[in-house]
Amino acid sequence: MPGSELQNGHKHYTRVWCDGCYDMVHFGHANSLRQAKALGQHLIVGVHTDEEITKHKGPPVFNEQERYKMVRGIKWVDEVVEGAPYVTTLETLDKYDCDFCVHGDDITMTADGVDSYHLVKKAGRYREVQRTAGVSTTDLVGRMLLLTRNHFRQGQYEYEVAKEHSSTMGQDSSARSPWTGCSQFLPTTRKIVQFSDGKAPEPGERIVYVAGAFDLFHVGHLDFLEKAREKGDYLIVGLHTDPVVNRYKGSNYPIMNLHERVLSVLACKYVSEVVIGAPYSVTEDLMEHFKVDVVVHGDTPVMADEDGEDPFRCPKELKKFLTVSSGNDMTTEKIVERIIRNRLEFEARNIKKEKKEIELLRALENNKKQALTAT
Repeated sequence: MPGSELQNGHKHYTRVWCDGCYDMVHFGHANSLRQAKALGQHLIVGVHTDEEITKHKGPPVFNEQERYKMVRGIKWVDEVVEGAPYVTTLETLDKYDCDFCVHGDDITMTADGVDSYHLVKKAGRYREVQRTAGVSTTDLVGRMLLLTRNHFRQGQYEYEVAKEHSSTMGQDSSARSPWTGCSQFLPTTRKIVQFSDGKAPEPGERIVYVAGAFDLFHVGHLDFLEKAREKGDYLIVGLHTDPVVNRYKGSNYPIMNLHERVLSVLACKYVSEVVIGAPYSVTEDLMEHFKVDVVVHGDTPVMADEDGEDPFRCPKELKKFLTVSSGNDMTTEKIVERIIRNRLEFEARNIKKEKKEIELLRALENNKKQALTAT
C-alpha cells in the first residue's frame, strides 16, 4: 500500500497530517488532501480557529464550525482536529501519531512572516504536494469583489477567470505572487478521473438523482447532499451548464465555471457520480438511462424551464419525486453578501497576503543568488 514501510519486520500504517484554514473549501483544497492521502493510509486534517486565521491572515469568510463540517465532508479525510495551531509543531504530529505533515508548494506564513512549517521541515517530517493551479480562496473572493463575467465567455476565453487588473485584488503591475494571483483553470480528463470513485451502482441499489448549480460548494450543499444520500444507496448529481445557471440565477452567477463545480462536487463523500452539463428538465429518458429510483430537490423555489414547464414534471408524474430540507439556510448568494458586506476587510486581507508572498518570494530568490555566488 502507498506510504507503507517495513519496520521491525512489520508493515507500518502511515498516518498523514495536513492543516490549514480551509476557508471556502474548493477543489484545490480537495486535490491537496487527495494527494496527501495517497502518501499514507490515514489522513488527519487540522483546521485553524477563526481567531488564529484573523490574527495571521485576516477574517475568514466562513466561521470555524462551518469549516470543520466542510472538511469532514471531503471523501479523502479520515479525521478532523478542531482548533489546530497555526504553526505546525513536532508535538502536534506526535500527539496524533502522524509520521509527517503534508502541504502544497505555496507559501504559508505567520503574522510575523515566519514559515508556518519551518519546525517540521527542519526535522525532516514534511512532504510537499503540487498546488492546484487556477483556484484559491483569495481568487474566489476576488471574483466576487470584481464581479467578473469572464467565466461565461465561450471558445478560447471559456476558462479565463478574473483577468482584469484591479489594485483591490493585488492584480496591478506590482503583483507578482504565483500563489495569490488569479489565474487560469485548465480542466483535464485525468483530473476528473482522479476525483471520481469510478464505481457503478451495484445491482439492487436505490439510485437517487439531484440537480443544480452547486456553485461555491458550501455547507448548505453538503447538508442537502447528505440528506439526499439518505434516500438511497447511490447518489448522482446533475450539474447545469454556466448559461443555464445564469438564466435562473441571473446577475454574475455562477461564480465558478462548470468544470470547477464538477470537481468540487466530486470531492464530496456523499456523491457517487456527476452528470456534467445535465439538462435543466429531468426527463424520462434521463431517468431510464441512469436507472433513477427517486429524484430529490431541496425546498428552494424552482424556475420553470424555457418552455414554461416544471423541470420536475416527469418524476412527479411517475411518483418518483421527493422534496428534502437540508436544515441549513446557507446559499451561494449569502456567501457573496458576506463578501460584499465586508468588502474593505477582504480587500485589505487580499492585498496584505499578496504583499507578504511577494516579499518572501523575493527573499528566496535573493538567497538562491547568494548561494550561487558563494559557490
